[in-house]
Amino acid sequence: MALPAADVDPTMCDIPLTCPQITLDTLPRCSFQQRVRSHYHAFWYHLGERFAWSRGAYRERPVRQLSQLSGIQQARIASLQRRFRVGFEQQAEQSTALKQYDYLEVLERTWSALGLPYSVGGAVQDMGSSNFWYAAALHAFFQPSELVGVEVEGYRIYTNGYSRLDYAHGYIQNLPHTQFIVGDYAGYDRPADVVTAWYPFVTPDPVLAWRMPLSVLTPHALFSRVARNLTPHGLFVMVNQGRDESAIAAAWCEKVGLVRYGSYEVRTLLRSRRPAVVSCWTSAHASHTTPCQN
Repeated sequence: MALPAADVDPTMCDIPLTCPQITLDTLPRCSFQQRVRSHYHAFWYHLGERFAWSRGAYRERPVRQLSQLSGIQQARIASLQRRFRVGFEQQAEQSTALKQYDYLEVLERTWSALGLPYSVGGAVQDMGSSNFWYAAALHAFFQPSELVGVEVEGYRIYTNGYSRLDYAHGYIQNLPHTQFIVGDYAGYDRPADVVTAWYPFVTPDPVLAWRMPLSVLTPHALFSRVARNLTPHGLFVMVNQGRDESAIAAAWCEKVGLVRYGSYEVRTLLRSRRPAVVSCWTSAHASHTTPCQN
């Protein structure tokens, strides 16, 4: 089943992701200030792990109808709704629904740009899922037989007293064959037809910006797990902030034996933000021309 093609800028396809200055033998050195911040974040991180706080599933109040959209946003969302038969605003607040449409558009534009085959079913894993607010977008696009989100800091508590786990349970409550696991993806040993990673940590600054300890900065272990979990024709889909970060992440992928299928710089019409760089990878023993065939 082929998807209708989206408007694609060919100059953004297969962008170079090689950075000769990258050294992967050791992680970047951290300043004294960064180490202090890391220890502070580690205290709260381990405290959350210890208490594993939960108030039960948190459900957003659905907006039902999106408002204050530009004409371009309205047209693009209408196109996604028709193509994927979704209405995220029926289950989520406006801000969440717009982000869900945005992630769906990133996937749709990438598939069209790289000529990837569209298939349904199979096991889909998401690495570093936060509270898994975008689970509905992944479910709509991949239509998986199993969808699993894995997040290492699932017990972070929000100002309303609910945890990430509570939010995740609310977001996936109506999605069949979907689960959310609190844990380190590096230790998640299950086969996957597709693995997705949205903005995985590959440098110290984003880790600290998200109030996480630097102990979670383990790209070699995470990407090695991706390589081991992928089925022979599986596909790893990685989204990074800009070309510099994407080049570092790509170097880690190559180091663990993943093979780049292609990459695309996505400029979505739904949110004003830095363009995302999406790269797709297969395992070393897979066919380069037929990933993700179910």
